Amino acid sequence: MPKSTSEKTLSPSQLITDRIAELSDWRGQLFAQSRKIILASAPGITEEWKWGTAVWSQNGNVVSVAAMKDHLKINFFKGASLDDPKKLFNAGLDAKATRAIDLFKGDRINESALGDLMRRAVSFNASGGRKK
Repeated sequence: MPKSTSEKTLSPSQLITDRIAELSDWRGQLFAQSRKIILASAPGITEEWKWGTAVWSQNGNVVSVAAMKDHLKINFFKGASLDDPKKLFNAGLDAKATRAIDLFKGDRINESALGDLMRRAVSFNASGGRKK
């Protein structure tokens, strides 16, 4: 699928900002909150726009956030390899590599737990995919 003109001319950060602004409901609020936690938890992380969605990478893809019709999906690319002591993962539990957090209307983000999970994901990527 060809990229739209805006995808070719705008920075990934601006595309993410625009996507959040398009979401005038609870999904936009949770998306913005998720982005803030991601950026605060991993200072060296890079915002990207891949496959028509927001992706953050550092030593490889770390996490993506996408607004679906009835939920917001936070997908960790190597989530199956991460410890999740707070049991945030609630989707894709049978996938070989990824794990996701699906958030629905009325859900709240556990900011400290998501931040911890982000730091684990970045550390896992930095280790070349080896648990410490």
